[in-house]
Amino acid sequence: MSQFISVFDMLKIGVGPSSSHTLGPWRAAQQWIKKINFDIITDAVTSIQVDLYGSLSLTGKGHATDLAVMLGLTGTDPEYVPIVSIDHIINEIKETQVLKLNSLKEVPFTEKSIRFNKDFLPFHSNGITFTAYKNDKVISSETYYSIGGGFIVQEEDSLSEEIEISKQNFPFPINLAAQLEAYCEKEQKLISDIVLQNEMELKSEDEIDFELRRVWETMLECMYIGCHTDGILPGGLQVKRRALTMHQKLIKDACYTDEHDWIPAIRSTEVKFREILKWVSCFALSVNEVNASLGRVVTAPTNGSAGVIPAVLMYYLVIENHEADFKDIKKFLLTAGEIGSIFKKNATISAAMGGCQAEIGVSSAMAAAALTEVLGGTPAQSLVAAEIAMEHHLGLTCDPIGGLVQIPCIERNAMGAIKAINAAELALECDPKDTKVPLDSVIATMWETAKDMNRNYKETSEGGLAVTVRLADC
Repeated sequence: MSQFISVFDMLKIGVGPSSSHTLGPWRAAQQWIKKINFDIITDAVTSIQVDLYGSLSLTGKGHATDLAVMLGLTGTDPEYVPIVSIDHIINEIKETQVLKLNSLKEVPFTEKSIRFNKDFLPFHSNGITFTAYKNDKVISSETYYSIGGGFIVQEEDSLSEEIEISKQNFPFPINLAAQLEAYCEKEQKLISDIVLQNEMELKSEDEIDFELRRVWETMLECMYIGCHTDGILPGGLQVKRRALTMHQKLIKDACYTDEHDWIPAIRSTEVKFREILKWVSCFALSVNEVNASLGRVVTAPTNGSAGVIPAVLMYYLVIENHEADFKDIKKFLLTAGEIGSIFKKNATISAAMGGCQAEIGVSSAMAAAALTEVLGGTPAQSLVAAEIAMEHHLGLTCDPIGGLVQIPCIERNAMGAIKAINAAELALECDPKDTKVPLDSVIATMWETAKDMNRNYKETSEGGLAVTVRLADC
């Protein structure tokens, strides 16, 4: 039975810096407090304890896992919480040492209320346990696992809900890329058409359009903020924001008449290869600088790789097709989301499970396939593009310095975006029948590579750049 993963599961709106270490724990905290009976929250709970395990513990501070947990426990939602209010909420908890559980019940909360345990739980690298006490008696204890892309599960979860979704009459159940290609060939439809038909089993087309517009508008806002914000990124590495300076240099000779008219400015810039590289890199950097500073981004498929898809889509809109409209954006996002879901079903999108190949590699593959479709490629060519992009990210490790999504993570988004564009161009020039490596094979290879990869290179900050580069030198 094919599992259905919606495009909106792959493209989630949330707060950075990490989908697995920030958004996932935040959602887990929300889910836990929903499980607790209202009367228990208001009357019985006298204290709470949170335990982080494995990768969540090792890089939790750098990825703001502790802050995300606090925000989730207060009942705030990462999709809608005003970004400007986050510091106020956190500072109030730290200063008063009191947390208002689900905005209902005040409980004591200190630094010791969150414990960082380096032990790895057997089920998954990203484990988190919430415990509520009435005096010294445990009245609720639940363990969750953040499995990448903001997805959370419990070990004992029943698959009944997933099975119910899968039993719906989806016209095109998809588990493998080969199935998607077969549907496209049989129906003579594009990938985005097939995906839209499946999505319409859960939402009307108007609802789908509304949500896709929200996703794209969030990406646009994120790029704008990143291109207009100066300063040093939080975390202690003293990493200077670069998108603002890059953007200013790129537009200096353009006709720039309005503060907010920043996208058309690109179109009046002389288009050279170097300028294209710079524009794409600027957009990718801008998103991930916002992400690194607890800004609102779209998981694509993760927060750490959130800059690739917006950068490539902007490349299409401002370089390749000046007449593009929402229909093109819709095609791009639907195609990208489906490619991401195939990776998630058959491998992983979690750096804690698969290294950075599972984040930047997957996002690059998603963007490559989507760009190929909107450039007029066939579905088969789109799948070839995804394969090329992933093939050249195989084995990419996750080695964040200081456990932060700054070095090398921000730059990797720029590299992933450039690779996606190159992969699309190579795919458009090929005959898919001559392709020796199908997308399903490279996904299987990626998963085997992930399983063979040393744990030190899976978002633990215990290998690679994270240990060879001294923090004092940053």
